[in-house]
Amino acid sequence: MRLKTSLLKEPKHKELVSCVGWTTADELYSCSDDHQILKWNLLTSETTRVVKLPDDTYPIDLHWLPRSVGGKKQSQAESFVLTSSDGKFHLISKVGRVEKSVEAHSGAVLAGRWNSEGTALATVGEDGQVKIWSKSGMLRSTLAQQGTPVYSVAWGPDSEKVLYTSGKQLIIKPLQPNVKVLQWKAHDGLILKTDWNSVNELILSAGEDCKYKVWDSYGHLLYSSQPHEYPITSVAWSGDGELFAVGSFHTLRLCDKTGVHNVINDAVDLLEFRDRVIKASLNYGHLVVSTSLQCYVFSTNNWNTPLIFDLKEGTVTLILQAERHFLLVDGGGLYLYSYEGRLISSPKFPGMRTDILNAQTVSLSNDTLAVKDKADEKVIYIFDAISGKPLGDGKSLTHKTEIVEIALDQKGLTNERKIAFIDKNRDLYITSVKRFGKEQKIVKIGTMVQTLAWNDTSNLLCGIQDTRFTVWYYPNTVYVDKDLLTKTLYEKDASDFSKNPQIVHFVGNQITIRRADGSLIHVNISPYPVILHEYVSSSKWEDAVRLCRFVKDQTMWACLAAMAVANKDMATAEIAYASIGEIDKVQYINSIKDLPSKESRMAQILLFSGNIQEAETLLLQTGLIYQAIQVNINLYNWDRALELAVKHKTHVDTVLAYRQKFLEDFGKKETNKRFLQYAEGVSIPCIPSIPTALGQMVLCSHFYGGIALQFSYFSSIVDANRKILHLTVQILSSVCGYLASNHCACVLFEGTDMECIYLVSGKDYANEGTVVFYKQGARA
Repeated sequence: MRLKTSLLKEPKHKELVSCVGWTTADELYSCSDDHQILKWNLLTSETTRVVKLPDDTYPIDLHWLPRSVGGKKQSQAESFVLTSSDGKFHLISKVGRVEKSVEAHSGAVLAGRWNSEGTALATVGEDGQVKIWSKSGMLRSTLAQQGTPVYSVAWGPDSEKVLYTSGKQLIIKPLQPNVKVLQWKAHDGLILKTDWNSVNELILSAGEDCKYKVWDSYGHLLYSSQPHEYPITSVAWSGDGELFAVGSFHTLRLCDKTGVHNVINDAVDLLEFRDRVIKASLNYGHLVVSTSLQCYVFSTNNWNTPLIFDLKEGTVTLILQAERHFLLVDGGGLYLYSYEGRLISSPKFPGMRTDILNAQTVSLSNDTLAVKDKADEKVIYIFDAISGKPLGDGKSLTHKTEIVEIALDQKGLTNERKIAFIDKNRDLYITSVKRFGKEQKIVKIGTMVQTLAWNDTSNLLCGIQDTRFTVWYYPNTVYVDKDLLTKTLYEKDASDFSKNPQIVHFVGNQITIRRADGSLIHVNISPYPVILHEYVSSSKWEDAVRLCRFVKDQTMWACLAAMAVANKDMATAEIAYASIGEIDKVQYINSIKDLPSKESRMAQILLFSGNIQEAETLLLQTGLIYQAIQVNINLYNWDRALELAVKHKTHVDTVLAYRQKFLEDFGKKETNKRFLQYAEGVSIPCIPSIPTALGQMVLCSHFYGGIALQFSYFSSIVDANRKILHLTVQILSSVCGYLASNHCACVLFEGTDMECIYLVSGKDYANEGTVVFYKQGARA
């Protein structure tokens, strides 16, 4: 990256500058051995002297009080702490008034840092002590006592731990007593500076061994630089954790770069701006650039006439883009704009802190905005992008453990929108953002996931799991047929990506991955899954089948099977399941297809997908009471089956009979008080084993509305006279004509209130060939 430097107007420092601190993106304070504190304005190129310190005060470190203090948002920092060589630290206001000076250490106070809430101050000194102070400068505790000077200190992201140096060692010590201290050798020379970012939770360290290093919060090395010519004397993270600066003798390094390049015809456009560029983002055919005063929106089709609008605050920390709009995050809030520059909404939630948001904790789609809460990291706030109001019933999404990264899918309807997230255990979950009343199902689909990204045009999800690069071609499979999920994955070895890679983009069929050393790797996947998604979204099922037949890939067929069931196209689902050898599911789909009533078919599809509650609700709403009861009996959900039977005053004896048969099969006696209560005074029919003509199947046929239907036998209830009180069946397929008389049985008519009462198959049964019906709940 090219750094533009300039010397501003007088006054200027006459001695060594020891420390600097930003108040906004355009205002900087500096301290020097000439005892002056100067303010530098980058917009006006002017410098002014804020205060002249006493001649015996030599400043060493400066840190501004965070702008979010006690939940109150300030437009800019109002005071700072200044440590000095005389063993004191000074609380100084923005206008240069020294509010308080505190005797803190024996010898120089080498560093001072506010926690992220601005409620506590940590100082370290030449005396080897680490001390914690209140906001007003009252000593709270002496956290540590070292035998050597402590050169640098930093707060943990949760303000519950403090990181400090001890020679060649880095030490993380919790504020709570009797909690394990983490300590490790970090450098081969004296450690001079460290910083701990509250957003990405990564640690920087620099030392006299002329190296700078990046660590995770557990002390694992993520990156180590090559030795430089001189010791590294300063390091600092940017607020959003995207960049960090490294300082040494006559050297300043910034570890990232941004450019605009037309790869189609190699044309290069040089874009110049009146003010300093702070953030830029290029996606969905638009380049969004934030300067200190304005926002520029360029179309990639026309770089000459950008749309320009003024910013409320010049410190933009994050730009996120979706296909229809983009999000700006600054110190004042969240602002959603159209690409025409119109402010769409400004979502808010209690305790919102925008200064610590980044691309891992905020996600945007065409209709939804998701923000991870910093106060409670188990919570995700979900907003309607257009109105800025909480989505659904207004409840936030809450997980059982802390969440570290979130991502919304980009395509499809609002009520089908999904969010994927990684928790602290590095497990990957997916759930719906539509939240009305009951809790939505949160399902785990991956483990040891380091990073993730959704595709920009289709709902494909990619991530790096442990040592494998994985693409979930259709993540929604987990809600349709969980057994199919592993068959819809693409995996490859990820050892070439080195440690801690990050997925930058997933565009089309290409994934861009940034390795820990900053280099970019491009991974290409098959283009066919994206095409399949396009066909399905357009309901082009015949084209989707032809594509799968052309590709001849089991993964594609598995995806099509799940997509077809999700969209209730059972004909396509039957073809797809047959192609991957799922014969049992093909048979079940056949039985669903031939059910005579639409409501029964819908209920069976819901059951197929594991949506038991929804299936029961549908059956009850359409008056198919017995089927709702039978669903619960088949699932051994006895309490619910009895509850439905009692509520609707029908088939109580049927539930009790199935329950009794179930207990007899396992040699158990009834202990459930509710079943014992209803069994008193109720004649419970027996459930005999009925002989079958074809293995475990008794077939029957019956004309209903001119259509002959073929059924398979499940079970029946008969009385002492072998009169059938109820027969449970499943439709297999439509047939023409009657079957052989020895293969016939009476059945329950789906979608009607009629039941058969006589078995017509088998020579031992009375009234062979006779079919008699009665109303549900009645007895002949």
